[in-house]
Amino acid sequence: MNADAFRHIYEYHFKENRTLWDSLIMPLPQEQFIQPILYSVGSVHNQIVHMISVDDSWFTSMRGLDIPYMLEPDDFEDKATIRAYWDKVEQTMRDYLATLSDDMLFQKPFTIEEDKDLMLWHALFQVANHGTDHRAQVLRLLHDFGAKTTSQDYIFYAYDNP
Repeated sequence: MNADAFRHIYEYHFKENRTLWDSLIMPLPQEQFIQPILYSVGSVHNQIVHMISVDDSWFTSMRGLDIPYMLEPDDFEDKATIRAYWDKVEQTMRDYLATLSDDMLFQKPFTIEEDKDLMLWHALFQVANHGTDHRAQVLRLLHDFGAKTTSQDYIFYAYDNP
């Protein structure tokens, strides 16, 4: 396990997020985007805001800063506002990952009681895995809406990006 491996995993994470957004969410009618769903965190809109919020919270914590409050979906009225915020969070993550070194992976940088024994690599793995989980949930919702969804299997990314 090394920093380059995590940078590779996060390139996959960012690519899959953008593919989901550009190919499936942007064309989604607004009424389906905000349609209440009685599963997980709710609508496609809520799922996306949740994904951004979790990425932002963990990477803020990794940088030793105060963790921001979870984002409220109602604070993001339209897709353009969401995308602009998501781009900002992704850039912050990229900036952090650019400074990541192998020795950092085994440090315990967290001050919150439940996280204090986690090594940095645990958190990095959690964020990427969380993204995969919620993208799968969104893909299922979009499939139910009639969208033609595609696989997000990591292995296909690895074939194209050794």
